[in-house]
Amino acid sequence: MNSGSAGQLKSSGDDTDPICNKSIIVPERVVALANSFERKDRFWYVKSQIPTDLSIQVDDITFKAHKFPLISKCGYISSIELQPSASEDGYYLKLENFPGGAETFETTLKFCYNLPLDLTPLNVAPLRCASEYLYMTEEFEDRNLISKTEAFITFVVLSSWRDTLTVLRSCANLSPWAENLQIVRRCCDLLAWKACNDNNIPEDVVDSNERCLHNDIATLQIDHFMRVITTMKVKRAKPEIVGKIIMKYAENWLPLIDEDLEGIRGYGFGKSELQFSVNRERMAGSSLGCQELKETIESLVSVLPPQSKAVSCHFLLRLLKTAMVYSASPALISDLEKRAGMVLEDANVCDLLIPNFKNQDQQKGSSSPEVYTIYNVDVVQRIFEYFLMHEQQQQQQQQQVPGKPSISKLLDNYLAEIAKDPCLSFTKFQVLAEMLPENAWKCHDGLYRAIDMFLKTHPSISEHDRRRLCKTMNCEKLSLDACLHAAQNDRLPLRTIVQINTQVLFSEQAKMRMMMQDKQPETKEENSKDKRISRDIEIKTLKEELENVKKKLAELQSDYNELQQEYEKLSSKQKTTQNWGLRWQKMKKSFQIKHEDDETRDKTRRKSSTGPRTSLRRRMSMS
Repeated sequence: MNSGSAGQLKSSGDDTDPICNKSIIVPERVVALANSFERKDRFWYVKSQIPTDLSIQVDDITFKAHKFPLISKCGYISSIELQPSASEDGYYLKLENFPGGAETFETTLKFCYNLPLDLTPLNVAPLRCASEYLYMTEEFEDRNLISKTEAFITFVVLSSWRDTLTVLRSCANLSPWAENLQIVRRCCDLLAWKACNDNNIPEDVVDSNERCLHNDIATLQIDHFMRVITTMKVKRAKPEIVGKIIMKYAENWLPLIDEDLEGIRGYGFGKSELQFSVNRERMAGSSLGCQELKETIESLVSVLPPQSKAVSCHFLLRLLKTAMVYSASPALISDLEKRAGMVLEDANVCDLLIPNFKNQDQQKGSSSPEVYTIYNVDVVQRIFEYFLMHEQQQQQQQQQVPGKPSISKLLDNYLAEIAKDPCLSFTKFQVLAEMLPENAWKCHDGLYRAIDMFLKTHPSISEHDRRRLCKTMNCEKLSLDACLHAAQNDRLPLRTIVQINTQVLFSEQAKMRMMMQDKQPETKEENSKDKRISRDIEIKTLKEELENVKKKLAELQSDYNELQQEYEKLSSKQKTTQNWGLRWQKMKKSFQIKHEDDETRDKTRRKSSTGPRTSLRRRMSMS
């Protein structure tokens, strides 16, 4: 190096003792005097009695230092040819893309001046990358910065998962240095091993600090989190543990769509508070942008365990809603639908209320009222289809216990919710109502409630569609209370009301017969023949009543057809509706004749019966 500069440093004092075992003679006075740094604006100065001769720029900060301490420890600076400074005496060097920035270089510069070095989990990774950048190996000095930082990582950091998490977080802006130096890999391996190992320890033995490991892993950046989860799966961690960490991560980083959509049940046409809440969530609900959130969702779905019980159905449906908000790929949405269908029995009706996310362009491009529906019924229909396919596969493999009443109840409640939507089409509602097989329902009260709500919300539906919709309901599976309500429900078709009345009649007669048998036990053998005759007479009477009901039903149907034909004639020729009164009077007389026949029959049966009985009409009027 420049011998004149070395001589100038030597003549600065008599107590300077040269170090002769180096190729560069550096006076000890430099080390003794450079005991601190001072910052002025964008410049850092080494406090020393010896003038500085090297300007180093890192980012927008310039460091005024001496070249000899740096050359003695940094192989990179000693191997390059320093350029003279154009503005002042000495040399100038600019370090491009220095890992850790100016703050890390300041700590490295202090180390070169033999000032105290304080290694912590926060700065050890940047210092390790900076020492590699400057090539501070043992070749230039024993216990150089590379060996010090490497020993600290190996023996201090990796012995504590908390320090490991801190180091891993500090590696977020150190790419690709942290990757190439295997800092990220070692930290991820340690965290994955710790998470798998803690899983084998009983929960009452694990310390409360250790229980926070899963929650702390869920605070990592997505790339580091994916490395940890992938390593855990390679180490064959339990799917429940992996699923728990993924759900916690989604809770931390993804917006809570469910909470913002609680109040959309009163949603109507056009723009809504739903769209406002989603836009608000996109802007302020998360520190990530839309594209970052979309990539995060895709990454989480890609590492979900294949086991059906690894994550809850509530989480899958919430993730599905978020994926639809941020326009995830159709393949990803289909995957979430299949996963939700496998565990659909654990869902509730609120989970299935997936809003119909439509932008303004889609609404303007279509004139159909279905664009303005509150909920996305098509997605739920596909989820139920996947559920039925999964159930069929399990039954073929003899892994399924037949009968899941929770599914029919879930569908009943969902139908009751979507029936309130005035924009929902009749076809979609009917397809969903017919989704499950007949044996899936033990009682059709919930289905009747949903159909009644749909007919109430859609009063303009045709009579033909009303009959088609009511065919999905089995009157024999209705409770007595539901039958009594339906018998007086003018929204139902006439044929359905007659069928329900017949069902009520049979139910009442069966109950009365059982009550009579309980009150009159057979105690004497001589009365057995009389009771058998009485039973035969009662059966014959029931058969006659059934035939009369069928005849009356046929007459009502004929009258209804005549009325419908008359209506068509009157509407085509624009005639008056005077004949309608005659037809309605005829129907009214038929009902009165039927009522009189029922009362006459009840009186006859009451006289022939051994005990008092009450007619169906009177019981219904009393109730």
